[in-house]
Amino acid sequence: MPSASSKKITETSELRGNPQIIRAWTIYDWANSVYQLSITSAILPAYYSAVAAGDAQGMVDFFGFQVVNTSLYAWAVSASFLAVALMSPLLSSIADYTGRRKAFMQFFTWLGALSCMALYFFTPKNLEFGILAFTLAGIGYSGGLVFYNAWLPEIAPPGQEDRLSARGFALGYIGGVVLLLFNLFMILKPEVFGLIKNGMAARISFVTVGIWWIVFASYTFYHLPSRLRSGERLRKPLLNGYRELREVWRQFQANPVMKRYLGGFFFTMMAVLTVMYMAANFGKKELGLEDSVLIPTVLIIQLVGVLGALFFARVSERIGNIRTLLITIGIWIGICLFAWVVETAAQFMLLAAVVGWVMGAVQALARSSWSKLLPSQSDNTAFFSFYDVAEKMAVVSGTFLFGLLEMLTGSMRVSVVMLAILFVLAAFFLWPLRDVARLAGTKKSSAT
Repeated sequence: MPSASSKKITETSELRGNPQIIRAWTIYDWANSVYQLSITSAILPAYYSAVAAGDAQGMVDFFGFQVVNTSLYAWAVSASFLAVALMSPLLSSIADYTGRRKAFMQFFTWLGALSCMALYFFTPKNLEFGILAFTLAGIGYSGGLVFYNAWLPEIAPPGQEDRLSARGFALGYIGGVVLLLFNLFMILKPEVFGLIKNGMAARISFVTVGIWWIVFASYTFYHLPSRLRSGERLRKPLLNGYRELREVWRQFQANPVMKRYLGGFFFTMMAVLTVMYMAANFGKKELGLEDSVLIPTVLIIQLVGVLGALFFARVSERIGNIRTLLITIGIWIGICLFAWVVETAAQFMLLAAVVGWVMGAVQALARSSWSKLLPSQSDNTAFFSFYDVAEKMAVVSGTFLFGLLEMLTGSMRVSVVMLAILFVLAAFFLWPLRDVARLAGTKKSSAT
């Protein structure tokens, strides 16, 4: 039998349930999740705190402007996600028009991986270059996910969206941990590698992230089909993406379920992803934790996250996606309230374990829930483009407000309270959807 890469696959029926395609799709999570762990959660935040310490108030000079260092970091995250939010409708339109979804994944993979490797040159003397490389790496990571996520409804066997989504996240967590363990050993024992300073070890770790990302993504790209069946040929494909976004928005206006879900999803991701990007900085700045505590804490989040994603996928099969999401949101509210009073390293690590338990679960369930709500015969790339625009704007809003509140109050704890409020708003939107048939579990489905 020829592999999927050796022929042009044009129909979704040829993709759905194909074990080789599914394996290749999940491997991409293994490939790109090292960025999220080593770059955004563990090594770069610690390295950034050292090279961008600033004055006694944490103020640094950025192109002549005086900015709080952690606020600058948060706003760099905001900038990368805003860029992708603006570009993704255009790019998804071109992908639909040409059927070359994989080519766009490859472009963003190379952009992200090479930008990670460029962080090797990030030193205290070139803060602006480091922020630019970090921003471009974020664009590569989140831009690739626009097209990666769009494969889910086309390859998942009927009723298996939750498990497949969770499987991808779980594999990503494991891959991230494997590389982080290697880099952590290099940072803690630089002499073993012939390095004089652990600062150099951190810079080399940025290079290993880029190499890992490219090497394992190559397996995904080898097996995914190069072209998919494209839709109607469009007269102005460069503008059609934004027209598709407007058309999807019209469908939301006529679909109260999708509209409420979008609201709940927006506030959930606004809070969850802000926690993901700012947790290490919170531990470093508010609690004064050393890297020897912060990096193992990130490992705890990842290892527990594997179990959490798989556990809540099974729970959702029994009680439904929305009910399971509401449970995780309730846990998240408790996390934010506890973060307001946390003072010790032990308390922070306990908090991290709970964060890990629900971090991957809520992301995996959010993605699979969206795939279940798509109209039949829909253009999945266009709908997932809208999903990703909402997610990216949520991150932009969350990280910007987080940094702004710290600038205004001088404390990151006030920003944590803001996150708890966002989770309450998410629950408000999602609660009426708990009995929707398409999002119900086996017990509820059998009854409806």
